[in-house]
Amino acid sequence: MGPALIHDYGIIGNGRSAALVSLSGSIDWLCWPRFDSPSLLAALLDRGAGGHFSITPTAPFTATRKYEDESNVLVTTFVTADGEARVTDLMPVMSEEDKATTLLPEHEILRVCTGVSGSVELRVEFHPRPDYARRIVPIRATPHLGFRIENSQRLYTLRGDRQLAQVAEADVEGQFTLRAGERAAFSLAFDHAAPAVLPPLETADAVVQRTISWWRQWAAHCTYDGPYRGPVIRSVLVLKLLNYAPSGAIVAAPTTSLPERIGGPLNWDYRFCWVRDAALTVSSLSDLGYEDESSAFFDWLLHSTRITRPALRVLYDVYGGVPTGETTLDHLEGYLGSRPVRIQNAAAGQLQLDGYGELVEAVAEMCRRGRRLARETQVMMREIGEFVCTHWRAPDQGIWEPREPPSAHTYSRVMCWVALDRLLQLQRSGFIRRLPVDRFTREHAAIREQVEREGWNPAMDSYTQVLGGDTVDASLLLLGRTGYAPPAEARMRGTYRLVMDRLRAGPGLIYRDQTSVPQAEGAFGICSAWVTEHLAGGGGTLAEAEGWFRQFLGYGNDLGLFAEEVDPATGAALGNFPQAYSHVGLIGAALAIEARRRAEMWSGAVEARPQVAPLAEEASAPT
Repeated sequence: MGPALIHDYGIIGNGRSAALVSLSGSIDWLCWPRFDSPSLLAALLDRGAGGHFSITPTAPFTATRKYEDESNVLVTTFVTADGEARVTDLMPVMSEEDKATTLLPEHEILRVCTGVSGSVELRVEFHPRPDYARRIVPIRATPHLGFRIENSQRLYTLRGDRQLAQVAEADVEGQFTLRAGERAAFSLAFDHAAPAVLPPLETADAVVQRTISWWRQWAAHCTYDGPYRGPVIRSVLVLKLLNYAPSGAIVAAPTTSLPERIGGPLNWDYRFCWVRDAALTVSSLSDLGYEDESSAFFDWLLHSTRITRPALRVLYDVYGGVPTGETTLDHLEGYLGSRPVRIQNAAAGQLQLDGYGELVEAVAEMCRRGRRLARETQVMMREIGEFVCTHWRAPDQGIWEPREPPSAHTYSRVMCWVALDRLLQLQRSGFIRRLPVDRFTREHAAIREQVEREGWNPAMDSYTQVLGGDTVDASLLLLGRTGYAPPAEARMRGTYRLVMDRLRAGPGLIYRDQTSVPQAEGAFGICSAWVTEHLAGGGGTLAEAEGWFRQFLGYGNDLGLFAEEVDPATGAALGNFPQAYSHVGLIGAALAIEARRRAEMWSGAVEARPQVAPLAEEASAPT
């Protein structure tokens, strides 16, 4: 029961919050009612003080686990010298129609234990520590409603059909033996103030089957049927878990302060939504057939950015608000001693110009798929373009948001070019009216002229991370995907060679920039996907793209989950987990490989994947 490694966790959730379950059967991270709410369980960040809810054999054991079919229902199998038992963990989900006709808890974790063979003694420990373990809140035992915690208008209820006892003011524990064919069920529920109707534990098996069926039906909508369907399905299921259903937002990760370097200070709160993820997320969900989720995320994106327009924030919360000031939790020891533990994220106040291109590209992507823009959205897009024209020369923190003075990042300049490029396309295609075309065209050309003059280093035969610099970073590989410079072009080939020479971390792994090595960071997951996309998009052969991609897939954990980073020396996961951007990148890489495969199949020759599809002309003006 020592500290679990990051890749030893699985995730369960219900589209509003998520919990991390360790391989040993301990729920070590849970924030209710939202992803960014204060934690109830945080042993992930402090094994002794953070709080946990575990169901674990009392004897030495081995453990294996899987998700039940194509679902987010987690099944862990424990084997001891005397027998075998399974623990099935889930947050129940149901259709919106069922929600409207029931009085079930707002949130619930259901844990169903089943004896498989022999006998296994299991121990239950429920040690809640609300508000990031900043308070001890007494537990109250009731005759018929289980154990209850009332904390600031929040009511938590623990129930079980095996005997549990309160062993301390804020701790509940129990021990029982399961024999073959026997079962036990435990429920942890959340409600605001007044309790809902708590479903009887006798119905737990039916709830498990209903939840599995719901996830299966949702996963069945995936239109991808290529050779990497397993990883793609798992990735889109992760995105669905990280989707805050009431608003459509998708958080970057459900955790905070999991370190990019063990024992170091690179620990950030990722329970928010980054604008930079927008375009790839929208296109990936749409390409897989999830138009409802794509549209919902797009609507959240427009709503959030409209509030702060024309200036964009780097990140927003699930309802489009800007996070408050970043603070540290000095009473928590941090994951394996990695401090400080942070909540909120100061990057919200940075200037990152690449986000403007991502936003406009997401708008253009939806228009390619038939979306029409309301007049207010058209006005907003014009304001965004004018902001870019005025500010594109400014230094910024860039895509990697370092906490140091801003610089003139090449990728930021290119994404400003993308913003104006797509706005001009939208104007030509009739999706937007009354743009200042002359100004946008002039600044569009000026950006390219500066990038080609100052962002290109002839001595290095490569684009550079900053204008006039001599370093590279992985974001330069995206110049092909944006349509700025085709991957097969000579300058991109030179850039790719230098990026791989300086940033390659191992088979299927690449660092994000040249500071990663001296800072002892891990290799960045999304960047490995960018290598695949570059190769599949014409910068290499299909065999090279697939070879690299298969190597990258080997760094997922046993459940197919990816963190933000990977330790090149050990293959261990680093950073917040699971990471939406890593899984979005995986989907994009698999789709790029499939596009290349189909192009070769139909043409009989190696062809570059078209990087930017043209916007179709509309027959009538948009509404």
